Amino acid sequence: MSLPPLSLPDDLASAHAALLAEREARIRAEAEASSAKAKLSGIEALNAHLQLLIAKLERDKHGPSRERTQRLIDQMELQLEELVADATEDELASEAASAKTQTVRAFTRKRPVRKPWPENIERERLVVDAPTACTHCGSERLSKLGEDTTETLEEVPRRFKIVETVREKFTCRDCGCISQAPAPFHATARGFLGPNLLSTIVFDKFSEHQPLNRQSRRFRSEGIDLSTQTLADQVGYVSAAVKPLFDMIETHVFAAERLHGDDTTIPILAKGQCITGRIWTYVCDDRPFGGLAPPAAVFYASSDRRGEHPQRHLAEFTGILQADCYNGFNPLFDRSRKQIPVTPAFCFAHARRKFFELADVSRSARRGKGLRPVSATALEAVKRIDALFDIERDINGKSAEERLAVRQEKSKPLLDELEAWFRLELEGLSRSSPVIEPINYMLSRWADFARYADDGRICMTNNAAERALRGVACGRKNWSFAGSERGADRAAIMLTLITTARLNDIDPKAWLADVLTRVADLPVSRLRELLPWEWKRIKAVAISVAACWFPRRTEPVRRIISIEN
Repeated sequence: MSLPPLSLPDDLASAHAALLAEREARIRAEAEASSAKAKLSGIEALNAHLQLLIAKLERDKHGPSRERTQRLIDQMELQLEELVADATEDELASEAASAKTQTVRAFTRKRPVRKPWPENIERERLVVDAPTACTHCGSERLSKLGEDTTETLEEVPRRFKIVETVREKFTCRDCGCISQAPAPFHATARGFLGPNLLSTIVFDKFSEHQPLNRQSRRFRSEGIDLSTQTLADQVGYVSAAVKPLFDMIETHVFAAERLHGDDTTIPILAKGQCITGRIWTYVCDDRPFGGLAPPAAVFYASSDRRGEHPQRHLAEFTGILQADCYNGFNPLFDRSRKQIPVTPAFCFAHARRKFFELADVSRSARRGKGLRPVSATALEAVKRIDALFDIERDINGKSAEERLAVRQEKSKPLLDELEAWFRLELEGLSRSSPVIEPINYMLSRWADFARYADDGRICMTNNAAERALRGVACGRKNWSFAGSERGADRAAIMLTLITTARLNDIDPKAWLADVLTRVADLPVSRLRELLPWEWKRIKAVAISVAACWFPRRTEPVRRIISIEN
């Protein structure tokens, strides 16, 4: 079927009018398409945001140990960043296209409600010159009616200052001796950097994973020339200054009745080549059963993963060790080799992960292994273990006696059923079945896995140690490797202090700054005051005393700074 021929106007005026109409229709169509695209981008961004909120709520509901949840949340946050940026670009394009026509309205995406600024934030007031005459009639008889204020959040680059400490000298007219006030203590020996700056350097290096060479470049861009050697020299001073606190935290950790232990890899540069060392951590955290002992963590570094390292770390420890089934721990559990052996309690999260990997089809596809059928046995094992985790979430934070009572009533029967089901499944599985390995992994150590049901202090997982090591795992790609074995030991000392401060819900950077201010001038008998939990308690008492003497104002006082040219 042939289409009818296109009719064109005969005269020039009609052709010109047709062209204008065609152009207007095209512009209107482009504006409508741009507006629709912006609307679609906004919907996609909103959808991604809602999915992210749902995932976070599910994580809060099901607990931080749920597999794949955190990985999916991280991925969704990256997707949300890109979608919001795309939506903003499309919105600007829609505004530009709608400006060319009067018939199509530009699409405006709804933004989230902005949270109020902190009351104690520094404020700067800029007053625009008021008009001297009426903009309508020109009269100069004006009376102030009010004012409109627009708030803009701005960044002030980091400011540096030199603190000059002046010590005046006086001479005695009678004996001629010279008197002078003693020199102030420095945070580091022969140091010239203040405690706040030192705290920033070590915190950025060991917690924010910014190597000293990158910090040196950043300082140089801000007008301060601090070489990498100078920064490294000061880091060495700091680690030596805080070593007594590390020793006190170490003593506190190994005096606990129950510890979480784990390790992770750390590249170490040794003899011109990079070797795979280990960072070990031991965490005491009694908060899951309402314990009163302050939480703390201690870190160690080693050049390999031989069992002699944890055996040396735990040589004097006689309590409960929660860990994975690493063979290097086995001599600690042997009653024939140790008078008071360590009691093992193994991690259900490690055991569950082995089953979950066999039931995670999407992960296998992402790794290029192709789709494979889900193991029904592995999936059922995950469901049964998840039922045990559901019980634990309801009793987290309760006393050891309450936890024990609930576990005996609810968890113990499920554990007995799980063990019986494992043994029954083994009889019907072929020798080549991949699910045999995780089943034997648990059955061969069943008493140590199920021990948590008979002791309210024991946790079901070793996640406390894994959380302590998360910073090391996240930072490996940033700092690439530890410069030496001593550098790895130094990192272990600083990680001990920073992680312990975080476990006690205090700002590690502020605490380190105060420690470096006082540690050189504080007697050894009072060093305990600088431990994170003691520091926090003393600060709380000081704040409460100050609140009694100086009642809090009902209205916050805002700081106003004028601009000087």
